Amino acid sequence: MARYNDLARDLKRAERRRRLMAIALIAPLFLFLLVSFVLPIGDMLRRSMVDTELSEVWPRTTALTKAWVWDRKSDPTPAMFRALGEDIRESAQSRTISIAARRLNYALRNGRSLVMNTGRALRSETDDPSDWRARLVEIDPAWGERATWIAIAQAAGPFTDFYLLTALDLERTANDKIAWRPPKQSLYLQVLGRTLLISVTVTVLALVLGFPVAYLVANAPKRIAGLLLILVLLPFWTSLLVRSAAWIVLLQDQGLINGALQALGIINEPVRLIFNRTGVVVAMTHVLLPFMILPMIATMKTIPPTYMRAALSLGAHPAIAFVRVYLPQTLPGVAAGVLLVFIMALGYYVTPALVGGADDQMLAHFIAFYTTSSANWGLAAALGVMLLTATAVLYLVYARLVGMGLVKLG
Repeated sequence: MARYNDLARDLKRAERRRRLMAIALIAPLFLFLLVSFVLPIGDMLRRSMVDTELSEVWPRTTALTKAWVWDRKSDPTPAMFRALGEDIRESAQSRTISIAARRLNYALRNGRSLVMNTGRALRSETDDPSDWRARLVEIDPAWGERATWIAIAQAAGPFTDFYLLTALDLERTANDKIAWRPPKQSLYLQVLGRTLLISVTVTVLALVLGFPVAYLVANAPKRIAGLLLILVLLPFWTSLLVRSAAWIVLLQDQGLINGALQALGIINEPVRLIFNRTGVVVAMTHVLLPFMILPMIATMKTIPPTYMRAALSLGAHPAIAFVRVYLPQTLPGVAAGVLLVFIMALGYYVTPALVGGADDQMLAHFIAFYTTSSANWGLAAALGVMLLTATAVLYLVYARLVGMGLVKLG
């Protein structure tokens, strides 16, 4: 009995050691994913809903506005105007007013000018006016408008729906109702639709062009297949920036493609192929094509050639045998390639920025702009949430199709 207990204890110790070894092996990868993936996404979600810029600069105004936020049908109180005037004056004297001006400029047209001009007018004043509302309205009538106070209430924090609403082309009106933004100010849903359209187009073209190549590589003799596989992987040895810039040389009016078409007599004058949607689709398809081909090659190599030979020996036409026997077995690779290419295309930035025009920029361009140029991290994060949501919906649809058996894996 004692020998049995010793053996059981040794087995438990060995099992515990094996588990600790497994945890130690995956710990670096887990930490890498946590630092480079989970934490940035969590911070992006936080920035899209958290707004503390204005409350740090105008603490008295935002505190009173938070109390007013539940009763926005009433007019702003004299205490709110007093707090606003004092906060503007103090922030102008401490030179932090630009933070408030930048934040209100997101929600108000000429919001920056409104705040900065008021700050200059109040900075040198030492005595409080008897009526702060009258003094502020005297400087600029916009301080008496409800839309201005709605904007301040939205920016009072610590949580806000302003950025998410803006990303969806929505806004809060002076009556605190959510409504569509005016057509001239609506942009992001159109950009999202453009991003989806370009991504779908690139994915379809990559599938149409990549399937024959994958079939050829998977079924060619080993020596030829190895050479073809090297050609498929060759673009990875060149920088994405260089590959995208090379298409400018190829597609420009005096480029190789227009020159070849004119030499063949197909066109009489150069066709505009660059800095438009055509250039974006062509360049992105070229860049993403290997990501479509490689998953299909991996799947096609697992399909025994005897299946097709058996179908042909039983009298099936080659086309029918291909469609009914071979093609269904490639669906896991096709689905993986389509999912990979589409998700990567959704977040593309470099290629459209180089070869596309102003009307061809995708959602990633605006995320980069608000991150690096205007420092509007909240709106950049909200647009990132839109992109993340589109990717998650696509994956859920893919998982649903797999669960329904429309795409059979394994």
